[in-house]
Formats: sequence, structure tokens, C-alpha cells
Amino acid sequence: LKGANVVLLHVFKNYCAMLFVKGSLLSDPDKVLVIQTANVQAGRQIRFANVQEILEKEAVLKVYLTEAVNLEISGAKVEFKKTTEFSVPEEFQAELEGDPALKAAFTALTPGRQRAYLLFFGGAKQSATRQARVEKYRARILAGKGLDDA
Repeated sequence: LKGANVVLLHVFKNYCAMLFVKGSLLSDPDKVLVIQTANVQAGRQIRFANVQEILEKEAVLKVYLTEAVNLEISGAKVEFKKTTEFSVPEEFQAELEGDPALKAAFTALTPGRQRAYLLFFGGAKQSATRQARVEKYRARILAGKGLDDA
């Protein structure tokens, strides 16, 4: 598989999971795959609350693992949404239109950093919160830093 990850194991307080890196490409005939959040494009999980669930799904897991490995061997690629397809919150759009330096700095960020900001700004329910987030992170954008960069 040339060093590619096909499956990752996740352990959380209430469950553990097998994450299929290209899970969105799996056929999922047993309808056991879970999308972790609305923003996840490729990965899908099969979750387990206890060891008994793993044992009960052993045959299903083997089928899904085989399909995942075959997808990787075939070179199948996940089609990700382009950054331009993500909505720009109106508060941030107004700031970009009113500040050419901010617009240039945002455009210069990597697509992943741009998406992170768009999702973070747009994730706030209230306009005031979206505006506050834009103001708080303006300097980071101008400095060429991503949302989580040190």
C-alpha cells in the first residue's frame, strides 16, 4: 500500500472506532459507517461501544477492510470540495471587501487554512459572534497564520 493509511483506530470516552480514510468511497451495504461531523468529506467510522459489538461485526469488518484496501490499491481518489465552494459568512465577506490587505492575506493562505477560517467563522450561530471571531483573528490572517498555527 506504499505507506498509505487505510484505517485508523480512534478511542474515545464512550466508544472506539475504526476510521476508514477513504470511507466516503466505500459502498456501505450494511449502513454502519458514520460521518463524524458535517464538515468531514472523506473519512467514515464504524463505532463500537464494547468488545461484543466488535465480535458481532467481525464478518462485516473484514468485508469493509477488504474493500478499503482494494480502493487504495486501485488508486481511487476522494473528490474534495474546492475552497471556493465553501460559503463565506457575510460578516467576513464585508471585511474582505472593505480591507484589500486582509483580502490579499486571506487569498495567500493555503486552501486548508482558508477552509478552517471559513468553517470557524461560519460555525457561529449569531452574527455578533461571527463578527467577533473575524475581528479576533484578523491579525493572524494578516500575518499569514492559520487558525491553529503557533
